Amino acid sequence: MRSRPTLSWTPGPEVLALAPGTTDLRPVADVVAAGGVVVLSGAGISTESGIPDYRGASGSLRTHTPMTYGDFVGSEAGRRRYWARSHLGWRTIARADPNAGHRAVATLQARGYLTAVITQNVDGLHQSAGARDVIELHGNLDRVICLDCHETSPREDLDRRLRAANPAFEGRALRINPDGDVELPDEAVEGFRLVPCRRCGSPLLKPDVVFFGENVPKPRVERCYRLIDEAEAMLVLGSSLTVMSGFRFVRYAAKAGKPVLIINQGITRGDPHATHRVNLPLGHALTTLTSALA
Repeated sequence: MRSRPTLSWTPGPEVLALAPGTTDLRPVADVVAAGGVVVLSGAGISTESGIPDYRGASGSLRTHTPMTYGDFVGSEAGRRRYWARSHLGWRTIARADPNAGHRAVATLQARGYLTAVITQNVDGLHQSAGARDVIELHGNLDRVICLDCHETSPREDLDRRLRAANPAFEGRALRINPDGDVELPDEAVEGFRLVPCRRCGSPLLKPDVVFFGENVPKPRVERCYRLIDEAEAMLVLGSSLTVMSGFRFVRYAAKAGKPVLIINQGITRGDPHATHRVNLPLGHALTTLTSALA
């Protein structure tokens, strides 16, 4: 069973009636100082690394419709469109560097304040900054999986094969999106050649990420719930919490009576469940928070 893609969320009166988020980080620092905090991060933490979010002021969903699981498996044309665009987009994401927000999360974890880091991002930047044992809720663009034989392989291997199959491909990315897709004119996509799985010959090679309309693997979800059970509080960083894959964990933590702290520019679906909401850029906020706990 595949879930229906949730691409947008309209704030209800329970959100609109709330006071706007503050810039006061002291309540956040007080909770984090006690330790036992699970972080849930979203695309907003990676914007300062040059990767746009989906729903912010310049979010990609304003002009971009992301690939869905149904479109990807349903037609060769859909897969060609994705891989031609992602062939360029992955290189941009692979070259991106962690920013101050990622480094601050890694520092807080190293100091023992954080018990787990769960990310909705597929860019690997938390790990690049030094965070350990990151739970990648939606997977990672650096891996490829065959949907028939289930073998996984490094994205670098596929990149080399696609380069060899498309030596004259010189598409120019007009915009990079959080899922590694880019904007390309249709004529740049039409002649792009796909390559099959090396092991079984299947045409169904897919990045090892959860597309819109695809479910997060159940064992991964259950692990996140266990981590929240063991935690004392949850800290949400840079996520509108529009999609249920992340929002459910906020509801779960709040229902268990655990403090939910949200740092995000703009309102979120989880605001009614938040103990404290801060409206600040992530890099500045997390650097300030880390300094306060030094």
